[in-house]
Amino acid sequence: MAESTKRTTAAVTGTASLDDAAAAAGAPPQRGSGPGGTDPLIGDLRRGGLLPLLVLHLCAKGPTYGNQLMERIAHLTAGTVAVNPNTMYPLLRALEGRGMIVGEWEHPERRSRRFYRITAQGERERERLALEVGPRLDAISHGIQRIQAELRA
Repeated sequence: MAESTKRTTAAVTGTASLDDAAAAAGAPPQRGSGPGGTDPLIGDLRRGGLLPLLVLHLCAKGPTYGNQLMERIAHLTAGTVAVNPNTMYPLLRALEGRGMIVGEWEHPERRSRRFYRITAQGERERERLALEVGPRLDAISHGIQRIQAELRA
């Protein structure tokens, strides 16, 4: 490698984000460094339908809106699943588009908060996802209990 390329690479690595530095080096970016991103415990659940399940579950409890859903999910999961608006609002639009939830503006004339409630179709999907995600949750719970027991021994 030429000396000028080495200096450039060193400068970029020192100032660029890790993703930018990895891309410059030809490596794939490191995605999902936040809660649940590439974490093998939570990441698999997220890919397996955990977020839609949680949204449908919380909408089944009563009308709720996007920010409230993000707060409830963070609280319910003790912060292990963080959901940002760039994830939540597209998910809500997708669920609404598929007829799983129905949204209504709190004040339709000025588009304030949009409250969502589950539909009959959404309830069926919630039940399906619960059956699909449940065994994964059980396996993770069992694994964590075993780790805790081992560390206490």
